Amino acid sequence: MTQNSEILCIGSVLWDVIGRSASAMRQGSDVPGRITRLPGGVAMNIAMTLVRFGMTPTLLTAIGRDPEGDELVNACARLGMVTDHVYRSQDLPTDRYMAVEGANGLIAAIADAHSLEAAGAKILSPLMDGPLGRNTEPFQGLIALDGNLTLTLLEEIAQSPAFKQADLRVAPASPGKAERLLPFLQHSRATLYVNLEEAGILCQREFTDSESAAKGLLDRGALRVLVTDGGNSATVGSADDLLTQTPPSVLVTRVTGAGDTFMAAHIASEAEGATSNEALNRALHAAATYVSGETPL
Repeated sequence: MTQNSEILCIGSVLWDVIGRSASAMRQGSDVPGRITRLPGGVAMNIAMTLVRFGMTPTLLTAIGRDPEGDELVNACARLGMVTDHVYRSQDLPTDRYMAVEGANGLIAAIADAHSLEAAGAKILSPLMDGPLGRNTEPFQGLIALDGNLTLTLLEEIAQSPAFKQADLRVAPASPGKAERLLPFLQHSRATLYVNLEEAGILCQREFTDSESAAKGLLDRGALRVLVTDGGNSATVGSADDLLTQTPPSVLVTRVTGAGDTFMAAHIASEAEGATSNEALNRALHAAATYVSGETPL
């Protein structure tokens, strides 16, 4: 068994089709802008940031054997990711995500991750009975897990012996899928990365700030949490400590992928031995740099 991966990224790897405009938008707006296509998905966004921090992520996902899938796998490999264990389906198309962003933020988005959901547990074969691990010899490293998987599969992961020694870092794909993280709310080795809205969904109540949300999740049994609130405060919390910081104030030019960037930067910082304070600070600055990045319009 070859457990030589620094971190496994499990979840959605797809094509992001993003339309961005410098104008503020509302329903029915028709404005000039730019439309781009680039590799995306929660697992992919996390992996790309991990690579920038010097780590080598291994992808566990489903990608079709169509031309778009071949192009996507090649792009992942060029970016420095291990794609040897990606499940390539003959009959499922490569997934896609489409979003529209204006000067006033995300206007609308549609995630077409049906192939990942249809593939189900097949994407985990290398980890459950293969070169990365088995139930009797579980993987012992870092795993970044995104909530685009089905609730059934996430429940299986939460209970599987193959994951019992891993350092699990879990994030929902969107507020609409936040409830899929419930199996990890009382998990003994999981760290949850959520925003304020997602924390409220998991706790079935509203929160006004990241610190109260972190406390709410810990009260529900979470081992460790990181709660963000856009340009407002972010909190990392465990039974031993609560730490809150405010991100740098920047001009926001893009939002898709910001949470994934934050999560990856935090994971990489801790992997390097950073303190809790240092890791949160680096993650907030990485996310701020990302959202303020130059985007041609």
